[in-house]
Amino acid sequence: MTSGGGDERTRVVVIGAGQAGLSVSWYLRRLGLEVGPDLVVLDRGPGTGGAWQHRWESLRLGAAHRVHDLPGMAGLGLGFDSADRSAPARDVVAEQYARYEAALGLDVRRPVEVTGVTGLGGGFSVRWARRASSGAEQAGDSGAVRAEVVVNATGTWGAPFVPWYPGRDTFAGRQLHTSDYRAASELAGLDVVVVGGGTSAIGFVLELEGVAASTTWVTRRPVDWLDQGELDVESAVAAVAAQDRAARAGQALPSIVSGTGVPRTRRFASGVERGLLVERPMFSSIEPDGVRWGDGAFVHADAIVWATGFRPELRHLAPLGLRSADGGVRVEGGASTLDPRLFFAGYGPQASTIGANRAGRAIARQVVARLSESDAARRR
Repeated sequence: MTSGGGDERTRVVVIGAGQAGLSVSWYLRRLGLEVGPDLVVLDRGPGTGGAWQHRWESLRLGAAHRVHDLPGMAGLGLGFDSADRSAPARDVVAEQYARYEAALGLDVRRPVEVTGVTGLGGGFSVRWARRASSGAEQAGDSGAVRAEVVVNATGTWGAPFVPWYPGRDTFAGRQLHTSDYRAASELAGLDVVVVGGGTSAIGFVLELEGVAASTTWVTRRPVDWLDQGELDVESAVAAVAAQDRAARAGQALPSIVSGTGVPRTRRFASGVERGLLVERPMFSSIEPDGVRWGDGAFVHADAIVWATGFRPELRHLAPLGLRSADGGVRVEGGASTLDPRLFFAGYGPQASTIGANRAGRAIARQVVARLSESDAARRR
């Protein structure tokens, strides 16, 4: 990468090296793009593994969300079905992704944060800044890459969502989001309130059993428990369809959990049976030392864990003016409807682990088709 004097030039920039970004990159390489002159991959994380590298130490493969193989993994002797399930999932995923990147020769550039994307006559200028381990920008290490096409694959981990409730900013204890959670031991001996109705919130309640002094679980809507231990196909299809409708309309994306429910795994069922997983309705306000409901009930809290999800991380695309009045971005078939040179991988209906891989192939083909059109136009 260059800094200062002149912008680097390539044909395609992929922003993000999680599952979606690597999936698209695999197919782009298969379709003949060379790393460097044709393809540059930028990633903000300090290491491989996408969002998985940041997850808590106790999370294991298959404990909540299955990690699906990236395209071509089997041919490289890689795969998650046979991976070590006793090791932290973050370490397993990071190691497999590192080997995958090496096999593709992607030379992912990290830790590099994309600070802004602006449109140019023939494409985009992708501005970047290299980050130190502390998150601070390293002096003098920034620049831009010019590209004909941009594939945004930034996911959601960098945009945690914490809803506002009266008194939230007066709470004297510790507040942490799923993205901040590292281990139950950090909350040992505390009265903890866990907020959220998804698998992460449920996992936190289970993990805090016998570690926290007390755990209170509250949800913004009643949990829709599914009788089966895995998500059924019909529910998954319906949730993906809802995501697709929202993306096409430029609306804020709905919660996946609200559209699918929570599978009643053996572990979750055991927590329900022994009276640990008892959800309470959402409190109405937060006080310095606890939370209070509308009927006056009060629970003391030393810490609040917000397992309230994430939003798509799109701040770096703000200069392009893509946001609709409904707060979303109009995306159809993985491409922006406002600028067909901009693609979204892992957004909306592609956000599931299976959907991201399917979308990778479709987006890569569209990218190459657009490059071919550009080449033909230059020859005319």
